[in-house]
Parts: sequence; C-alpha cells; structure tokens
Amino acid sequence: MRKRPSRALVPALAASALFLAAGCSADPGQSSAAARTPDAGASATSTANSDQPLAVAAAPAAAATSTAVARPGAAGGKARKTSLKVKSYDSHTRRAVISTVAKGTSSPSPTGTPTPAGTTAPGRTAVGDVIASAPAPGAPDGLLAKVTKVIGETADGTEVQTAPTTLDTLLGEDDAKGTVPVDPASFDVERLLPDVKVSWAKTGDIHSGPEGTKVPLGSLRVDVATKVATAEGAPASADASVSGFVQVKPEVDFSYGGGASTAATASTGSTASGPGAAYLGISGDWTSQWALKGRAGATAKPVRLPFAKLHADPVLQVGPIPVVVNLDLTCYFEISGDGRVTVDVEQDLKGDFKAGGTFGTAAGWTPVNESHMDSSPVRTSVTTAGSVKAALGAQATVGLYGAVGVTADLAPYLRGEAAGTVTATTPVGSGTKSDVAASGSWALYGGLDLSGTLQIQLAIFGTPVIQHAIPLGTLHREWKLADGKM
Repeated sequence: MRKRPSRALVPALAASALFLAAGCSADPGQSSAAARTPDAGASATSTANSDQPLAVAAAPAAAATSTAVARPGAAGGKARKTSLKVKSYDSHTRRAVISTVAKGTSSPSPTGTPTPAGTTAPGRTAVGDVIASAPAPGAPDGLLAKVTKVIGETADGTEVQTAPTTLDTLLGEDDAKGTVPVDPASFDVERLLPDVKVSWAKTGDIHSGPEGTKVPLGSLRVDVATKVATAEGAPASADASVSGFVQVKPEVDFSYGGGASTAATASTGSTASGPGAAYLGISGDWTSQWALKGRAGATAKPVRLPFAKLHADPVLQVGPIPVVVNLDLTCYFEISGDGRVTVDVEQDLKGDFKAGGTFGTAAGWTPVNESHMDSSPVRTSVTTAGSVKAALGAQATVGLYGAVGVTADLAPYLRGEAAGTVTATTPVGSGTKSDVAASGSWALYGGLDLSGTLQIQLAIFGTPVIQHAIPLGTLHREWKLADGKM
C-alpha cells in the first residue's frame, strides 16, 4: 500500500501544466448569505489587480494548510486567502467541516458556537462559496469544491455539503503561468524490489541516500540491480542481470488564461465559461546509466517489471490560491526479444523531456510531447544470433486535486541484434577434424519512446469535457551505438 502524505512538502517540480473549470451558483434560498464577504479581515490578501498575471510559485511550508475562498457572482467575490480551514472531509458523502484559525494562533476553532437552546449561530461559510484547500484530513490530494448546503455547527466548526467544481470558478478572468520544481525530499517511496536505493539532494547541503552517491541539487535518483530470468538452455555463464539508475529533476508546468467568455461574446454574441487557454504537464532533466548482461529469457511481447513507485503532492501557490498537484512516478525495466542473443552492454543517457496537454478555444485539448537525449555507449558486446530489447524507464501521472490529467511514459532503451550462419564440413571417412566457418553481423542501438494520454479529468480547468482519452502520440527516436562483423 502506498503511504499517502497528509501534508504537501513541496518546493520543486518540473513538467507540464494543468487546470479546471465549471460554474456554481448560490442556492436561491441562501441569497442573503451569499452577500457576505468570504472572510472578515482577509482583504489584505485579496487577489491583485486582474490586469496583472498571478504569480505561480512553490507554496512555502507555512502555507501547507492554506485555503482560498471565492464567491462567484457576488460583489467582491474574487478568490482570496482566508483563515478558514478544512478541519475534515468525507469523500463518500462529500461533507466537510470548516473551521477558522484565530489570529495569532495556528489552531483551528469553530466558526460558530451552539446556543443554549441547542440551535447554532451562523458561521462564515455560505452556500455558493468555492473552496480550494491544500491537503487536509480526509483530503490528502487537496480539495476543490463548492458549498451547496450549510448543515450546521459542530464542536469542530461548520459542517457543509459540497459538490465538485472547477478551477475557473476561482481564477475567472485572471492569467497565470509558471514552472515549479518539485522538492525531491517530498516523495513518498515504495520499493518493489529488494536492491533498490533512493537518493536526493536539496539546498542547504542536505543529502539522502547511499554514502558516496552524487546527486545534483533538486534531483531524485533511483538505483536498481537485479537478476532476470535466463533463457532456456542458456549456459551458466550467460546469467542475465539488469543494473543502473534513473535520475530525474521533475518540474510541474502550469498555465491558465482567462477570457473565454469575453472571446465568445465578441465573436458570437453569446457567453461562455471557462478559460481561453490552459496547460498542464510535467518536464525535467533526465539522466540514466544502466547495463544489460547475459541471455535474458525474453519473449516477443515486452515484459515490464516495476521496481519503485514514488508519490508527491506539491502545492503551487497561484496568487492566493493553493493548487494541489498530484504526481506519481513508477520506475521500471522492460525486456523483449527471442531469448537467443547474449549481450554485455551499458550506456549513459542525458537530456530532458516535456509531456502534457495544452488547451485553446479553437483546437481544444492537444498533446505536447518533446524529448532531447544524448547517448554514449560504455561497453558493447553481442554473441550468437538473435535479438533483444531492454528499456529502463519511468511512467509519470500528473493531476490536480486527485483528478489525473496527464500520463506520460518515457522509456529509453537498448536494442541488440545479430544475424549469421555457422557451417561445418567433415570429409567422409577421412577421420580429420571438421572445418567450421562463422559469418554474420551484429549491431547495437540506443533509443527512446515517449508516449502517454490526456485524460477526461483535464476538464477540471473548466474547459469542455474530453469525451475520451486523447493519446499524446509516440515520440520515437533511435540511434546506432556500435556494430561489427563476426
């Protein structure tokens, strides 16, 4: 079971951007409540002038439990920071308890107080409020929701009924764009094989991992060494193994451009909700060094073996709004072939990648798929005829508030093949030794495949719903590492 962090530890991350959408309206029976300001004393943290783009940065540690509230359609209802906190949330009933933090303290207190007659005084939370919260009890992926009913006061705060909503209800006509690195120390790690080591380094000369392992600042490294099944009939000297490491410096790319309603009104005379542009993705620097040795028991269909799963919930501070990004990374190796070729190969690979989805009102959601890699062989050897392909890669998923938006699979690989003939001639009755001749050729290739999908949950930006998953398409590149004759 993957341990889910109860707090976001973010300070860095790289990739592609993200976002959501949908409108909400106040219950007619609660119109007087909707006129109240979301939080008294919060005006000092209200959103800046809408003509200025919102700043996008990693949320400081002090904002790990921050909350923003907007009241769409109400005067002064733009999103702003607030002292309201999500005390608890039940994902099955979608009920939340909202409390407030008194000034000068860090502990939440109820937003309303029961009266002697058993009734309750009203809290500050009202129907129509849109709440964006960093990870909270019962909402480890953060919470983005609108209040549909105020149920009443409890000892912990105001209990409310909520419904899903989208980011455009908070961001409206604002613009925001930024790339934020993910703190490597914030990843929760699940090791799936015995000999897996995880290392990282961050500012302040802080390092975690095996002694002597060098990791660049902001990078996360996963080492693995394991035996793999040997092909049937292979000699003992052809024992198969895979070893090496994957090192990545992940970043989250986020952008949002308001103005869909303005553009629609100008061109058609009608109104529309949602952003005019949006982007969600993951990117970063990539380094890997790995080796394949022996005669692996491969099959024509690739066999994938994950060796580590990592998870983080970095919080982006988009103006006053905490936007929670959910990032999963699964490292794996994959082998295919005919089980006949014996290899001893190793290569270094360095470069970068970007994968995500971008939205525009004209084209809708379209994929972004880029990677630039340089490879150098360390050692190369192929014997016997046959073929083998082995990849050491990582699959990443990026989402917002628990809704997966982009899945990207980066798979650098090694491919070896050899072809040839062996002939033997023995003169009849001569008693002499046979004449044996061998001829053929071999070649080793490096390459990479980058693929993935855009998911229907990208509509969380407030864009039109994607009717089905959209493939990113496959970016495929291959280059020759070495070849020879035998």
